[in-house]
Amino acid sequence: MELGVVFPQTEIGNDPIAIRDFAQAAEGLGFGHLLAYDHVLGADPDRPGGWQGRPYDKDTPFHEPFVLFGYLAGCTTTLEFVSAVIILPQRQTALVAKQAAEVDVLSSGRLRLGVGTGWNEVEYEALGENFHDRGKRQEEQIELMRRLWAEESLSFEGRWHRVTKAGINPRPEATIPIWLGGMAEAVIDRAARIADGWMPLAGPNDASKQVIEKIHAGLEQAGRKPEDFGIQAQAQVRGGDPDRWRKHAAAWERLGATHLAIATMNAGLATPEAHIDAIRRYREALS
Repeated sequence: MELGVVFPQTEIGNDPIAIRDFAQAAEGLGFGHLLAYDHVLGADPDRPGGWQGRPYDKDTPFHEPFVLFGYLAGCTTTLEFVSAVIILPQRQTALVAKQAAEVDVLSSGRLRLGVGTGWNEVEYEALGENFHDRGKRQEEQIELMRRLWAEESLSFEGRWHRVTKAGINPRPEATIPIWLGGMAEAVIDRAARIADGWMPLAGPNDASKQVIEKIHAGLEQAGRKPEDFGIQAQAQVRGGDPDRWRKHAAAWERLGATHLAIATMNAGLATPEAHIDAIRRYREALS
């Protein structure tokens, strides 16, 4: 099981040197991937209908993942960049394919594209996309992106997309892995049929075990091998200690997780250096 870190989006700040130092520290400690969350806009709580009880708002900072990865590609050499997740249906498909290809080219193939449908209707409104058909559109988006990465020129006629004899350049040397995030039944079915991996939003519990069993059954039904399918889990520094971290990692490994990333946000860490110290302690605990 490969260990990684969650980029502390909401707490790292805007100093590019601190951002570089965090990524380089993760790479130097032997972590294999850096995972970043995605939000384009934050809602103002003082809006019609309010915004109470939501995890993010206008005061929550988020670095844009593709730009972030492009910057960090020049600061690192081995670290894999993982979006978890790009809210795909609120973005233009061909543009996402272009941005992802560019990151993959500039990082020498170090991008893993996690995508999801999201929950924030405010973002969909601002970006001019339909919130209510987002799940159905996502599957067609994935098909089109893979073709754009593979073909010099293509024509595509779908329910929501049309491309007439066009293509992107540069293209990645190999197709970019696409992993799906979410726990909905439709997501689980879609992951087993067309994705390269799954990103659960829960711990290593019975519910996750049941979902993994469903995914493996779906993979076999689709003629795919479970051993070729990845599972990206997460751990939390908050509330943990070396013993709990080891037990948590072992539980995920028993369930078949292939990747595990440690998140340092919401743990009372006041500086970028404190986040680096936290991932160091986690790495030492699991060594």
